[in-house]
Amino acid sequence: MNTNTLKIKAAEMRKTTWETIYRAKTGHTGSDLSCADILTALYFKVLHQDPKNFQDPDRDRYIQSKGHAVEILYSVLAERGYFPKTELLTYSQFKSDLIGHPTNHVNGIEMNTGSLGHGLGIGVGIAKAAKLDHKSYQTYVLMGDGEQAEGSVWEAAMAAGSFKLDNLTAIIDHNKLQISGPITDVMNSEPLDEKYKAFGFDVIQVDGNDIDALVNVLSANNTSGKPRLILANTVKGKGISFAENQAGWHHKVPTAEQYQQGLDELNAEIGRLSHE
Repeated sequence: MNTNTLKIKAAEMRKTTWETIYRAKTGHTGSDLSCADILTALYFKVLHQDPKNFQDPDRDRYIQSKGHAVEILYSVLAERGYFPKTELLTYSQFKSDLIGHPTNHVNGIEMNTGSLGHGLGIGVGIAKAAKLDHKSYQTYVLMGDGEQAEGSVWEAAMAAGSFKLDNLTAIIDHNKLQISGPITDVMNSEPLDEKYKAFGFDVIQVDGNDIDALVNVLSANNTSGKPRLILANTVKGKGISFAENQAGWHHKVPTAEQYQQGLDELNAEIGRLSHE
């Protein structure tokens, strides 16, 4: 896919997620929308995975530590063919496997996540196993910036740096907001770049809502000999004007009027990109 096609795909994934949340009357809207470009870059360009053979031992691994943003993950997995798109209609319904946090009952999901602070430790274990088994697959872990208040994140970071896991890429969805407000007010974890450097990471900052920049960074070979931290600067609620940079949209369902306005904005963006 070229850059413009990926931009269209990201907008379509936002639209699918917006529809899913409105239909289910539940979801982490702002968190989903901020990382849509990251997941689009990974699943449509970067990750070496086959949806029809997800158990391939040589596949790249992806762990979504910020598991509350599960609606965008389901949207992307369905679009890639890991399960039928019609299953999105069952999201958050009785007996559906598509629940409010990732579960490995769903094809394409490595680990159950959502209790914040666990994903990086899992990724460290997987990356270390690859080294021991002389495997070349890569491991990617997506975290939230509010999640950086969890002590287990830093234990895992220390291990990753100590083991020099250059096959591990940690990504922070750095939208600077969490459910109760700005991260600098709730529990200030800044400066994240300097802290990860001190733990032995090669740190790269990128516009996390720029598909082209994300693909370039995520697909580049890591020659540093260190684990890599992508500090992806994003906008919470990206793509829906009234939800952007609003902590209140961390977990919020749109009204009928808001839903239609958001749908109109996303359709307009898809139309604009389709004519470029």
